[in-house]
Amino acid sequence: QVHMVESGGGLVQAGGSLRLSCTASGRTFSGYVMGWFRQGLGKEREFVAAITWSSDSAFYADSVKGRFTISRDVAKNTVYLQMSALKPEDTAVYSCAAGRPALVRITTGYDYWGQGTQVTVSS
Repeated sequence: QVHMVESGGGLVQAGGSLRLSCTASGRTFSGYVMGWFRQGLGKEREFVAAITWSSDSAFYADSVKGRFTISRDVAKNTVYLQMSALKPEDTAVYSCAAGRPALVRITTGYDYWGQGTQVTVSS
């Protein structure tokens, strides 16, 4: 059984930084894409960033490009999301996902999801 567990969320002031972690277990993820999505209160889930497990290619939403960095540690089966210059509009529940999506920015195709971790950015 696959488990995806996020950690690292919390409350931070605008301009601050946080690092989210997502540790996956239960299978090998070679050939998979690992993604981060977020959902603000009353909003739809939106793509944040993704990385290919094997080739380390990264993709970002325009809203976070230059502020967030996604990375992975293959030995630890863990994906990270380093978030800097945080803004109040970044407030959301952040979830990691794994799958083989046709389009990395779309939730369809991600087979495994974590429960999410809350990130709150105060102004």
